[in-house]
Amino acid sequence: MSTSSGTIVSAAVALHCPHGGRATAAASGHAAVRLDGLPVHTVSDAFVVTGCPHTVGGVPHPCSTVRWSPGKDGVRVDGVPVLLHTSTAQCFSAALVPQGPPVVNADLRGVTCR
Repeated sequence: MSTSSGTIVSAAVALHCPHGGRATAAASGHAAVRLDGLPVHTVSDAFVVTGCPHTVGGVPHPCSTVRWSPGKDGVRVDGVPVLLHTSTAQCFSAALVPQGPPVVNADLRGVTCR
C-alpha cells in the first residue's frame, strides 16, 4: 500500500526553479511507461535548469540542477520510484548550494496515485 499520493510527473509537466528558470529532464524519462504518449519521470532522471535569473549581491547565482527525493513507498518503474507532483525536491546552483524547491505546473493531467 502506498503512503504517497499525487499526480505522476511526465514529460508534459512544466517544471521551474523558484526563480522562474525552466527545469527539464536531461533524458526523456522512462520510455517503457508513458502517460498521454509521453515518458514518465523517475527519481533516477537528471534534471537541468536553464534561464534562472537568480543573483546574490548582484552576482549571478542561477539554479542549475534539480534533485528529487521521493518517498520509499508508491508507484515504481523497474523498481525506481516515479516522480509525483508532491515529491520532495531541491534546486541547486552549480556550486551545489540549495536554492529552494522547484515549482510544478498546477495544471496537471495524467494519473493520480493515492
